[in-house]
Amino acid sequence: MYMVLRKYTKVCSVADAARRAKSGIGQILKQSHGFKSYYVLDGGESVCVAVMTFEDRESAIAANKRVLEFVQASLHDLHLGDPEIITGDVLVNIESDA
Repeated sequence: MYMVLRKYTKVCSVADAARRAKSGIGQILKQSHGFKSYYVLDGGESVCVAVMTFEDRESAIAANKRVLEFVQASLHDLHLGDPEIITGDVLVNIESDA
């Protein structure tokens, strides 16, 4: 499994960014080969973190290009700035038995 984290630190409305990401980015990811999961969290004080998981690195790279195009075209008014991006292979994955 491969993970991509994007941390935005100057978001004028994290709630609006999350709402718009759910509909726009959510649709892009659902149609992307190898997509596993997507999370957006409110880090407080204008910080928004998006976490995406994929089956492999190649799937993440392909989807990331489409997500970036959406963000630049549709979320520019939120003044997200350049995110800190962390990517890599998932080394530990623990899920609930429930």
